Amino acid sequence: MKKILVSDKLADDGINFLNEQTDIQVHIQVGMSEDELCDIVGDFDALLIRSDTKVTQRVLQAATNLKVVGRAGIGVDNVDIPAATEQGVIVMNTPDANATTTAELAIAHMFSLSRNLPEASVSVRAGKWERAKLVGAEINHKTFAILGFGTIGRLAAKRAVGLGMRVIAYDPFVTPGIFEECGAQSVDLETLVKEADYLTLHCPMIEKTRGIIGAEQLKAMKKTSMLINCARGGLVDETALYDALKNGEIAKAALDVYEQEPPKDSPLFELDNISFTPHLGASTREAQVAVSVEIARQAVTYLKTGEAINALNLSTKISAEELKKSRPFMMLANVMGKMMADLAGEPIKTLEVSLFGKAAEAEVRPVSVEALVGMLAGQMSTPVNSVNAENIAKKQGIALVESKTEKTEGYVSLVKLVGICENKTISVVGTLLGDRHPRIVNVNQFEIEVVPEGTMLVTEHNDKPGVISAISSILGESNINISRMQVGVPDSNDKAMAVISVSSPLPDEILEKVRDLSFVNCAIQINL
Repeated sequence: MKKILVSDKLADDGINFLNEQTDIQVHIQVGMSEDELCDIVGDFDALLIRSDTKVTQRVLQAATNLKVVGRAGIGVDNVDIPAATEQGVIVMNTPDANATTTAELAIAHMFSLSRNLPEASVSVRAGKWERAKLVGAEINHKTFAILGFGTIGRLAAKRAVGLGMRVIAYDPFVTPGIFEECGAQSVDLETLVKEADYLTLHCPMIEKTRGIIGAEQLKAMKKTSMLINCARGGLVDETALYDALKNGEIAKAALDVYEQEPPKDSPLFELDNISFTPHLGASTREAQVAVSVEIARQAVTYLKTGEAINALNLSTKISAEELKKSRPFMMLANVMGKMMADLAGEPIKTLEVSLFGKAAEAEVRPVSVEALVGMLAGQMSTPVNSVNAENIAKKQGIALVESKTEKTEGYVSLVKLVGICENKTISVVGTLLGDRHPRIVNVNQFEIEVVPEGTMLVTEHNDKPGVISAISSILGESNINISRMQVGVPDSNDKAMAVISVSSPLPDEILEKVRDLSFVNCAIQINL
């Protein structure tokens, strides 16, 4: 008899599903302290939580029989995942179960802003009848702009299409076919903010997206535009938003999430052209039921069959011998995948993974999956690992093609990644020195040996004297130390590539200086 502990409140439907399992024993005890949880958790095979229970290292060490922690919802900040992994405990969540309700809230905010509903309610309560003052706007034929085209963004797009709106979207990690399926036009960020009548945010909060809507983007928007953020606080620079609303750079805004929650003493409260909700994105009865039922099903499925749905820390199942052969090439593929994502600069439609020579003795699938992990990690709101990488890639419209051969040229073993994009193809070839030390030996047909670590500046430029000196001068004037530099050329071309390892990441203004050099065709910064 398997035993499941529910330590946070789940919807009745989820509990009922658990109780229907004849071979599962369910114990519900909410509101426990860490000490209380530690005292009883050792008796259970599964622990189901929401956001209140903190699954700390101490809790996990006390959970001597625990096999799985299930989070009803997407966020797992309250779970020590490395400690769970160390203890051999699977951590799973329900990333899509509350997507519909969040998309619908964004649509609700759009209607509310368009028809002045908060102001109208206040006016009527005050005994006024200000119909002329509260004239609104139709949404039909307006441009609905979506920043981030994951599950929630796609649901919002389909609803906007159904309302007769023109839908545009920006997401550099989604392939064109996905946009087309949802009736949306793929555009760049500059076009998105410029053409938006309604700009709604549905992207993850990662370092690259922090403050993605700032003063520059707000100034580029129409004065009649309205901004909606039901995704994550921090995506919008709230100081810049205050200035934009106060100065009439945009018409209105609606926020469900904030840089600080709750948003105590925010200057935005002074303004009349912004409305607020208290992080209600997942707060519907249907969503509460959905996440509860889904996590109950996932936990039961794992305990009965071993299938780990939406697991965040489970390694690909291969034998110990196969893993031993594959692990060095998996590490190499992960680094190459990270490089591939930065070099592409646009969605990759197909990733081709090829093993040559000694590398072909390894299983190709774990190597391919690790390449996907490297390519996708840091771009998603949920952790990307060997369990969920293939599923995430599929959702992003990325096809995986694998091959291996014992034949090779010049090296004992090679791993080759080819990323096929809409407008270009990217290739990265790597090998191992002494079966441990990764090296990149070819990038986009440029023969070049690179130690893939730290921060690297990659340039393609005209093959002429003075280029490297000019780039080095810019870095030197900015007090950026060069630790390594490699230059490569193709067999027949007047172009060259430089890979410069630097002591610290280049600020945007320094990177732009390099790009502004007349003989530099492109310059990309890669952080490994």
